[in-house]
Amino acid sequence: MEREYYEKPVIELKDVCMNFKVATSNTSGLKEYFIQRIKHQLTYRELKALDHINFNIYQGEVVGIIGTNGSGKSTLLKIISGALLPSSGLVNVDRKKVQLLTLGTGFDMELTAKENVYLNGSIIGYTKKFLDEHYDKIVEFAELKDFMEEKVKNFSSGMISRLGFSIATINDAAEILILDEVLSVGDEFFRRKSLKRIKEMIHGGSTVLMVSHGIETILDNCTKAVWIEKGKLKMIGTPKEVCKAYEEHRQ
Repeated sequence: MEREYYEKPVIELKDVCMNFKVATSNTSGLKEYFIQRIKHQLTYRELKALDHINFNIYQGEVVGIIGTNGSGKSTLLKIISGALLPSSGLVNVDRKKVQLLTLGTGFDMELTAKENVYLNGSIIGYTKKFLDEHYDKIVEFAELKDFMEEKVKNFSSGMISRLGFSIATINDAAEILILDEVLSVGDEFFRRKSLKRIKEMIHGGSTVLMVSHGIETILDNCTKAVWIEKGKLKMIGTPKEVCKAYEEHRQ
């Protein structure tokens, strides 16, 4: 922990909160929803997804975020990357240096796999020229050479995940790499293959923040772990200490 006294963090979270409004009234369709809205009959409850989160991440750290489903892990990553704005609190990070890798977003099921390479790639921030130059490598890594003219709606979830992972990781790693459950794609062979690619990106010098439900992934790859439970910061420390406490909590 000595580095905190002389080194400026690359990611700094100060009292970060995220609240969502969740409708409590039941509506059977859009027409009824708008009628209730006009009559001010809609009622909501507040969901506190993140509750006063404070921690720092330093250059070169590989930080694993753990916690049960619905605890706010993915919400936290989206706030750090700039995809969401917090309800309150501060996030200090140079977002020009951030790359968020998350699967399953930016795909149109009615388009072909080839068309989705360009759609999804443009959402990530790749230029058409870059995608033209790397198209064959994306297809080769995803192992989908014979399926690129097929509509994605006909793909299995594993095929979609493989394509998404290949597109997301084709570029050189950013200075700050944020991984939202990208190591659970495809079959066992492809998971090993994707983990190898992520390790290459990690060892390329990036500061890494990852969410994974695989405790072994956290233990094998991270230098620090953060446990968030139901929106609250429960513990921060070495992966071994934090994962041990988390597993004892779940028993």
